[in-house]
Amino acid sequence: MQVTPNTSGTAGFSQKDATITIEIEISGYVQNVGFRACARKIATHLGVMGEVMNLECGAVLITASGETFVLEKFISMLYGCPRAVIRGIRTKEVEPRIFSEFSVRRGLF
Repeated sequence: MQVTPNTSGTAGFSQKDATITIEIEISGYVQNVGFRACARKIATHLGVMGEVMNLECGAVLITASGETFVLEKFISMLYGCPRAVIRGIRTKEVEPRIFSEFSVRRGLF
């Protein structure tokens, strides 16, 4: 699903105040520019739990758990990461996962 403006305020996610888990795939110039570290810093500041890793195709995959409105804020703040050029963000809600922190993982390739 492409992130698009949504007048309901839930960006296509389920219940407004429930803790959910989403996958966020970010494409553009997002590898080798400190983007994963920036995402971790933002997530830690907002209290988002999850992980971030590079994908072989050049994109970055974030799995994040938190309240819907916090995840929306997290996604919007990713655009402020220096040196990164975000061309697209795709999100989808996935089965809930429990994370103890927000970690940077090595890619699967």
